[in-house]
Amino acid sequence: MSKTIRTLAMLAMIVPIVACAPTDTSESTGEFLDDSVITIKVKNAIIADPALKVLQIRVATFKGRVQMSGFVDSQQMIAHAGAVVADVEGVKSVQNDLIAK
Repeated sequence: MSKTIRTLAMLAMIVPIVACAPTDTSESTGEFLDDSVITIKVKNAIIADPALKVLQIRVATFKGRVQMSGFVDSQQMIAHAGAVVADVEGVKSVQNDLIAK
């Protein structure tokens, strides 16, 4: 009986740890928080840039990969936004899905 109780206790400790482990389609809590910080930095960089200053750009971050979507005025703004975002600390890659109006 004692061995069964120890096994169940060990399983009770391991299951929450495994349940929080990241996969290809999910993030750990730490990764989620890191991505939230990256998203804030990216949005601030876009707003602070005098050539951009557009609020129509949506930003999503997953495991350091930033996706931008929305509408801007020109192809030059698309390229510039991609360069601005790529320079933000913590950004691993940029998927630029912006569209010129």
